[in-house]
Amino acid sequence: MQKESSGPRGGDTRERLLDVAIEVLGKTPDAGMGEVAAAAGVVRRTVYGYFPSRSELVVALARRAVDEITAVLAEAAPVDKAADVAWTDFIARLWPLTHRYRVLVALRRGEFGADIHALLGTVEQSLAALVARGQESGAFGRHLPAGSLSQAAWSAVFTLADDDLHRTEIDVSAVITTSLLMLGVPGPRAKVLAER
Repeated sequence: MQKESSGPRGGDTRERLLDVAIEVLGKTPDAGMGEVAAAAGVVRRTVYGYFPSRSELVVALARRAVDEITAVLAEAAPVDKAADVAWTDFIARLWPLTHRYRVLVALRRGEFGADIHALLGTVEQSLAALVARGQESGAFGRHLPAGSLSQAAWSAVFTLADDDLHRTEIDVSAVITTSLLMLGVPGPRAKVLAER
């Protein structure tokens, strides 16, 4: 299928549809393909031409999120960086993306849960490895296994994003501090890292 040129971001129609879909589903997680089409200013047939089903649209959104989050994690958390500093840098870069992809948390609890969970698996494994590294160095607590602890700490970031829809009340330093405290970083150290 030939791609159409699109709007202000300069991407193709498929990417523009994904941009619109993430906004529409962010407001109404149960929204259908017709609502995505209307918001994009195209006919339903156009949306179905790129995404034959709502399921394929949601999976495409999840893939895009995983690609972005994986890139952020690779940049923020190289293996030679101290684990608590790497986590801080990861959350600082992740925070702007959470507002865009927080809808996946809601969709993960529904019929698309297995697909979204499978796609996020590689991110979750990398975060668990980072937390395990922090536990070994003494930077993070050992009150939970690394996988559970990393899952709790990074899920909290998306929970905070869901609670701060207009991005006006919660500052990124508060988000970083919260996640570091959950990881067992002492308060004074968490504060220093968050203010870096």
